[in-house]
Amino acid sequence: MLTREIMERQQTWFYVIALLAGAWIGLAAPGWGNTLHYAVSPILAVLLYSMFVQIPFMELRASWTNLRFMAALLIANFIVVPVVVWMLTLVFPQTPGVLMGVYLVLLTPCIDYVIVFTQLGKGNEKLMLAATPLLFVVQMILLPGYLWLFMGSDAAAIMNAGPFVEAFLLLIVVPLLLALMTQVLCKKGASAQQLLHATAWLPVPMMALALVVVVASQMGKVYNDLNSIVNVIPIYAAFLIIMPLISRFIAKLFQLDTGAGRALIFSASTRNSLVILPLALSLSPEWATIAAAVIVMQTMVELAGELIYIRLVPSMILREG
Repeated sequence: MLTREIMERQQTWFYVIALLAGAWIGLAAPGWGNTLHYAVSPILAVLLYSMFVQIPFMELRASWTNLRFMAALLIANFIVVPVVVWMLTLVFPQTPGVLMGVYLVLLTPCIDYVIVFTQLGKGNEKLMLAATPLLFVVQMILLPGYLWLFMGSDAAAIMNAGPFVEAFLLLIVVPLLLALMTQVLCKKGASAQQLLHATAWLPVPMMALALVVVVASQMGKVYNDLNSIVNVIPIYAAFLIIMPLISRFIAKLFQLDTGAGRALIFSASTRNSLVILPLALSLSPEWATIAAAVIVMQTMVELAGELIYIRLVPSMILREG
């Protein structure tokens, strides 16, 4: 009999199967893949709701006042990451269109499913949730400056806050409000408590479903532009290897506890690909297709990396004590 505990212990295998299923759908039935693109945001919203509803929100006040974590988070994401990304693009030079996609995706920290992966990797997801508005605002402010610094004023001019605001409202604010409403209702009777218990089953299957839909909807784009974007894989792989190690050092420097240190590792290593993709598609035609494909490739590499992270971060990179 499949229990919630068994499902959570074996979750990595659920996710591997989901990745393979998504890749098969995307390649074998590209029409389905294109249709599933419209399901990505709703499924992510349900996934985040299922995770938010398990969080005791009355305990978040301490997270908002954890200034050491917030300072470490800002330094890792907005000082260290840009330096690392710039150095990687020097080591692995790319054409301007490809570079635009690389910079768009790697310079923007994730504000949605990083919370789920932090929880799965035994980090402090409450800290990540509390930090989401800060990450959202700072990346909107700084991204044009980074594009101007790395690519010139013409690149900076394409920045549009619309996709960021839409994603923040639909993927963070709405699920958060629904989760709060659920918790309030669940204080009013046994049937409501059963509803809260039922939602605890959702995170693992919803994460698997999200992986299927994301990979299926984007695999065709990756395959069609594979010759052009294969050269960015070393950048993404190197980023996934380097950032946890630097983040661990920053966590020790700021004397963060284990849960906060793991949250820092996941934040600095997880990028904003699903939010930044609409921005790439709004670029001029000569840049839009290749930049979007480059961002999609980052999603594929990152999802595989996250499945490794949720095992390695608590067991090897930053263990208890």
